[in-house]
Amino acid sequence: MTSRRVRIGIDTGGTFTDVVAVDEETGATTTTKTPSTPGNPADGFLAGVQKVLDLMDLTGDAVTAVSHGTTVATNQLLEGKLDRIGFITTEGYASVLEIARQSVPDGYGNSYFWVKPPRIVPADLVKTVGGRLDHTGAEVRPFDREQAVAAATFFKDAGITTVGVCFLHAYANDAHELAMLEVLRTEHPDCVVSISSGVLREYREYERSVTTLVDAAVKPKVGAYVTSIRERLDSLAPGVPFYVMKSNGGVLSAEEVVHQPITTMLSGPAAGALGAALIAQTAGFDRILTCDGGGTSTDVTVVIGGEPALTTEGTVGEYPSKIPMIDVVTVGAGGGSIAWLSPEGTLKVGPKSAGADPGPMCYPSRGPEPTVTDAHVVLGRIPPHLLGGEIPLSVDAARGGLESLGGKLGLATEKTATGILEISAWNQANALRQVTVARGLDVRDFTLTTFGGSGSLLACRLMDILGLLRTLVPPNPGNVSAFGLLTVDVRNDYVQTMVAKHTALDADAVATAFGRLEEQAATALDGEGFARADQRMQRTADLRYVGQAFEVRVPVGDGPLDDGALDDVATAFHAAHRQLYGYDFAADPRQAVEWVNLRVSGIGPIRRPDLVALPDRTEGTVADAVTGTRPVFFDDWTETPLYARTQLQPGDVVVGPAVVEEFGSTVPVHPGFTATVDSYSNLLLTKESSR
Repeated sequence: MTSRRVRIGIDTGGTFTDVVAVDEETGATTTTKTPSTPGNPADGFLAGVQKVLDLMDLTGDAVTAVSHGTTVATNQLLEGKLDRIGFITTEGYASVLEIARQSVPDGYGNSYFWVKPPRIVPADLVKTVGGRLDHTGAEVRPFDREQAVAAATFFKDAGITTVGVCFLHAYANDAHELAMLEVLRTEHPDCVVSISSGVLREYREYERSVTTLVDAAVKPKVGAYVTSIRERLDSLAPGVPFYVMKSNGGVLSAEEVVHQPITTMLSGPAAGALGAALIAQTAGFDRILTCDGGGTSTDVTVVIGGEPALTTEGTVGEYPSKIPMIDVVTVGAGGGSIAWLSPEGTLKVGPKSAGADPGPMCYPSRGPEPTVTDAHVVLGRIPPHLLGGEIPLSVDAARGGLESLGGKLGLATEKTATGILEISAWNQANALRQVTVARGLDVRDFTLTTFGGSGSLLACRLMDILGLLRTLVPPNPGNVSAFGLLTVDVRNDYVQTMVAKHTALDADAVATAFGRLEEQAATALDGEGFARADQRMQRTADLRYVGQAFEVRVPVGDGPLDDGALDDVATAFHAAHRQLYGYDFAADPRQAVEWVNLRVSGIGPIRRPDLVALPDRTEGTVADAVTGTRPVFFDDWTETPLYARTQLQPGDVVVGPAVVEEFGSTVPVHPGFTATVDSYSNLLLTKESSR
């Protein structure tokens, strides 16, 4: 038995599984990576735990908790690998999925060219049940048990073992859905069921239906995956607490996640945003853009005051998911993104990725098509190996692929590679504009924080494209998402629709509704082992102007909810709406305010890792960190100094052109840029003219 105690964070990506262990006494971190195992992600997970323990010369007895960011649910939806599922809804509403919404996705200038995707449940697997509630939850027609039994029997006979249930106005009264659940348990006991009142207690029938069906669809696979890891983890560290990252910026015990798997949709990207937020805030920056570049994609989000922006208007693949999630925009612009020619003969990059197997052309497994990573290695931007030499890269194989592609375009190899990187940079820049300019924010007001294995490779180019003043690159940037898992509180979200004009609002009714939501949140945190005195409640509300179709979320202060407190919320809504849309509706007396949803987040705080400031270099110079030179192509081939990131110390300044290398990531410093090491070992990239 060892006296050292560590917490471990593991983020499973499309190419690598990142691992961070934090010593609970000293706050020291140990990081590593291991290849992901797409066939069975649990294998890569356990390999990562064992690898980091071996590095620290520890056994499973030293582990106090494990937190995990997973892409199992996300990948299942993005790849469309859904089993046949059934849908039960209110009589007369069988076509709710077919009707959907009138909106057409961006990118189709004329709706004539857009083809509606297949529904998540085909029409022949939709069954309706009699019974009706009104919007207040009052019963208009009683629940028809005979039709409910017939629906359950149909799915049992058809071999459908996963069913979603969404009845009209169940957000106001769950009695009919609970009755349907009981019928299914009796008539079809092997069926996996999700009911809308347990998944999303919010109005808008189409979105609530799809969210419930997505939850049901991923429940078997997520449940099996989490259960498998739990069992295998017990063989290494018996009984150790195991948490899974949620899309809302919190974690939940594995035992609870299997009952609400949809909450893990953006598990990995959410952890990265939170880890970057803590690192940047400690360094003195409270308005940041996070850019998490992996092998398959790049995830970007905006963080203000240490809090990533949240949304309930997110989608995963083709499916709207109205659960609270960190507002992440994902583009297929990762290191493994494939460069290809369109039918018109133009160069494209992504979204298809070479993944971990076979990977880019320079990988030992030799993928058949050139990728972004191949472009970087041919231009000398990254070394001819990954993970400190664990994965050798073939420059010749990558050059051969780019020469072939360049021949079709009539371009030299260097120009082809530069073009691939330019397209990838603009794809990332457009994603960053989506989370800023499209939200009423000026992108130039933010500090870019890049991380992930490939996140920092295009940082200098992004600064030029977007006019950014600085970029912060944390130490061990490839492991920021795994580190973020160790900074995350336990968090549960609860919502109740309460549509009412502000002038007609009953303060006592609002207070009572919030009280019920807070009690639900407190009960859940009780089950997670948090004392009531340690629990924290965060209240928000969705408001809009009467007649609008979309709401704006604003905070609701702590303390008693009297008329004055409700007026403060309305005032905050006016300000938030004005910032987002640029017009002061509050000045127009005809624009009445309407409340729509009440929300409560129950938070169980955990101890975060300490980020310790280091003294400036006291002996030697920055030249001591130079390990050699390599020809690197920026505007031309230049013999470029290479710096070992681990040898750089606070106060050091690296002048471009240069390449800063470490175990899991590389930072090319372009001509005209400098990289300064701050007190927390972050690299701060700036243009020489703006320093």
